[in-house]
Amino acid sequence: MDDLNQTSPDSFILLGLSDVPYLQVICFLVFLLMYIATLSGNLLLIIVMRINPKLHSPMYFFLSNLSVIDICFSSSIVPVILINTLARDRSISRLGCATQTFISVGLGAAESIMLAVMAYDRFAAICKPLYYITIMNKKLCFCVAVGCWSGCFINSGIQVALTFQLPFCRSHHINHFFCEVPTLLRLSCRDTRLNEIGVYISVVIITVSSFLLTLISYVHIISSILKIHYTQGRYKAFSTCASHLIVVTLFYGTASVIYLRLKSSYSHKSDKIVSILYTTVTPMLNPFIYSVRNKDVIETIMNNLSRKQNL
Repeated sequence: MDDLNQTSPDSFILLGLSDVPYLQVICFLVFLLMYIATLSGNLLLIIVMRINPKLHSPMYFFLSNLSVIDICFSSSIVPVILINTLARDRSISRLGCATQTFISVGLGAAESIMLAVMAYDRFAAICKPLYYITIMNKKLCFCVAVGCWSGCFINSGIQVALTFQLPFCRSHHINHFFCEVPTLLRLSCRDTRLNEIGVYISVVIITVSSFLLTLISYVHIISSILKIHYTQGRYKAFSTCASHLIVVTLFYGTASVIYLRLKSSYSHKSDKIVSILYTTVTPMLNPFIYSVRNKDVIETIMNNLSRKQNL
């Protein structure tokens, strides 16, 4: 009966990262620099892929999708962090919290699927080179991209609907820097086991299956690379996959810590640190990881810079 008398708040208070003034200033500057780096790096990568005909291939098509995901993912979270770090009023409306959760869950799932698709693309290119154009045709790439975006946001809508129908009676203070499903579930005074099961099912269907597809793709890729007899060819094949493996490790390693444990071994500090890694650090590093190891991207940037200098 007590639960029924409790009503959910119209707004929440995001407690943020720190209440210490000098740490707030440091956090603001660090997140601002990371956000600028994320936007500039991903936008530059998208522009380079558009202007260079050599980069009009399935791999770069999915990479441009990944860059769009990173820009939107970071933009849904970092501006709120910047405002709340220095502002006295750290409140966020119920609708604003639901919207942020919807976007972050949808984009997080989309990134997981996109990384798996990129791994499959590398499998097709290295293990089935003669059939690559047939396998990764334009129609398939377009359908996969549309399916990825639409499916992930349908799942996100379901997760948000299930979460925000709960009464948040324990507190309206969110000990985090953004609205996230595991954090919100801890605010409810109702039994959230069904919600947790829903989250686990979503994680298994989307994230775990994407990870398994990535893993299987790379098992085949590595076995094919080891069959290459000459060292230069083996090194070239490994270098094309190394960037993607780094990104996959960063993303899955951090996101799984949050979503594969909802209440057990919970810590506000550790959750915040891990969340920073996959919401702000990974989107910032992705374009640099891919571009630094890519000769075509570097050459396109250098050629355009030299043309501007000559003008």
